[in-house]
Amino acid sequence: MAQENPKKTTKTKLHGGHRDRLRNRFAQEGLDGFEDHQILELALFYALPRRDTNPIAHRLMQRFGSLSAVMEADPVDLATVEGMGETAALFITMLPALTRRYQHDAATRNKTPLNRADNVRDYLVPLMAGRTEEVFYVLCLDAQCRLLFPALVTEGTIRQAHVHPRQVVELVIRHKAAHVILAHNHPSGNPKASQDDILLTSHLMQALNPIDVQVLDHLIIAGEKVFSFASAGMMPKQRVR
Repeated sequence: MAQENPKKTTKTKLHGGHRDRLRNRFAQEGLDGFEDHQILELALFYALPRRDTNPIAHRLMQRFGSLSAVMEADPVDLATVEGMGETAALFITMLPALTRRYQHDAATRNKTPLNRADNVRDYLVPLMAGRTEEVFYVLCLDAQCRLLFPALVTEGTIRQAHVHPRQVVELVIRHKAAHVILAHNHPSGNPKASQDDILLTSHLMQALNPIDVQVLDHLIIAGEKVFSFASAGMMPKQRVR
């Protein structure tokens, strides 16, 4: 009968004990007191159940520079980090998408009216979190400004997303919206509205006016920074019948 390697057995026990301690710490305290690499280490427990994920977490931080950069990295690049592989890379990149889905579900389930700037911001910032491409949403609202559906109109390059007024009108009619809020992100981190953003707002308002759907605002999200056309007094006048 083959003899068990005592060094390997000791290492396995220490490794398992460390995992248990980190899990228990999270269960009791949450993530607030964790270092960024410890958060990655904990997350990787579930993708790499038989590996020491501490050195892998450190390699990820060294390679990409920050927790958010790791989460936003291309899974192909993540998979090339020693110890990762395809399964763990896909697991890590799933986490921001899972967060966005949770935030959307919570907002839709609770039906919080999006009639206040802070409510709209609290909904949109997580929706845009971790996106490296530019995306454009039309939030379809009922007469009480409750969210009916967040319509993802287009996903573009980092520089530009292409939005067609006819497509927006069709979406708004399909979801029976009384009001809409326009929203897109600036992955560059600068929330300032461009001339193209201003023109697009005007074109979409003109397209929705004949069907009596009011555009309440257009918001640009850049990380935690938010620019509101309405708050800045930049919303074109819209004819209301």
